[in-house]
Amino acid sequence: MTQIQVISTSLVQARSDNGDLIREMELTPWDLQLLPIETIQKGLLFHKPIAKDTRSYIQRLKDTLSSALDLFVPLAGRLTNVEHGDNAVSVSISCNNAGALFVHAIASNVALSDILDPIYVPRIVHSFFPLNGSKNYEGSSEPLLAVQVTELVDGVFIGCSINHSVVDGRSFWHFFNSWAEISRGLDRVSKLPALERWFPEGIRHPIRFPFIKEKQQSDEPPPERVFHFTRENIAQLKAKANAEVSTNKISSLQALLSHVWRSVIRNQRLDPNEDVKFLLLIGARPRISHPPLPDSYFGNALHVGKIAMKAGELIEEGLGNAALEMNKMVSLHTEEKLKGFYESWIQSPELFRYSGMKSNSLATSSSPRFDIYGNDFGWGKPVAVRSGSANKANGKLTVFAGAEEGSIDVELCLPFQILEDLANDPDFTSFASI
Repeated sequence: MTQIQVISTSLVQARSDNGDLIREMELTPWDLQLLPIETIQKGLLFHKPIAKDTRSYIQRLKDTLSSALDLFVPLAGRLTNVEHGDNAVSVSISCNNAGALFVHAIASNVALSDILDPIYVPRIVHSFFPLNGSKNYEGSSEPLLAVQVTELVDGVFIGCSINHSVVDGRSFWHFFNSWAEISRGLDRVSKLPALERWFPEGIRHPIRFPFIKEKQQSDEPPPERVFHFTRENIAQLKAKANAEVSTNKISSLQALLSHVWRSVIRNQRLDPNEDVKFLLLIGARPRISHPPLPDSYFGNALHVGKIAMKAGELIEEGLGNAALEMNKMVSLHTEEKLKGFYESWIQSPELFRYSGMKSNSLATSSSPRFDIYGNDFGWGKPVAVRSGSANKANGKLTVFAGAEEGSIDVELCLPFQILEDLANDPDFTSFASI
């Protein structure tokens, strides 16, 4: 059995204590709803750097991480939980520069091919990430950011775990991109983070809400398999979906996700009258303008949209019908609707839990719009992206930009037999590479 050998662990602090400028940051409903789930875990696989000795690039990564924390101040802090007399709590980020965790590890008998060649994502990948099993509410005692650099025989994996109540996917990759820019010697990062938390006028904060730490079973995550969709095949899916319902509104991503959804449900062989659901993350940044929410907003700014259909309708009505329903659902998420959710959450808080997902549901995470393959730390671009074990539930669908421009990789967590059936389904594989 392959073992990961931890060489060292340390806390990396920001070079300057910017906490004098930002001491405490209150969390918003977008942040608070994610407290019960696990961190965001994403990482990149690289060819091994050419260096005189390992310590040179490991130390440079630590040094540049410290510089990045000068800009991304909250990531060096901890959560602060305040209990109130009315059986409620409030949670904020204390920008105290307590430090981010940095782990240097070695997998001495693991090569790039051991990660890239298997049909299913090997479980060893999960050990490339720190803070496995950590829930976001534990950020009061655990680092909000943890990095693990694992040396392989001919490569290196940089795995990053960030508290999901502090960042969403866009902010996660904003930090990762900026750290890479600093590491490869750029004088300044291309985009500074907007650190001030967003609260509409009239919203009192800190927000008080009831919170009970529930014990959740830590089930073995289902198998993971990555399916690749080329730019050409995605364009074909988009054209097919729009043609079927005589429109031009359906986007490439909506067509692709609808194709995956229909294929999974078809291979689950459900009763045609059974309800099936698709959960899609809706970004709030481009939809909020009063007051405006900048693209560089560093925090959570997303809403979960839901589509519900009968299994028979989803399959029989075609790709275009499913994609159009998805398009309509996304279009309904106006500024008014997003603010309505934000304000109603304060009156009736609802916490997100992946454990509540049913077997006939699919839920997306991440986005193909995030810059994955531009992360050059000074020794070349990554060869692959992988995610950790956090929040891996049956029906989890993670979307990444592919290595080739315009392509998309879809990581699916489903029972083994469903993944096998998908790989043998000509309707699915006519658009997906397996």
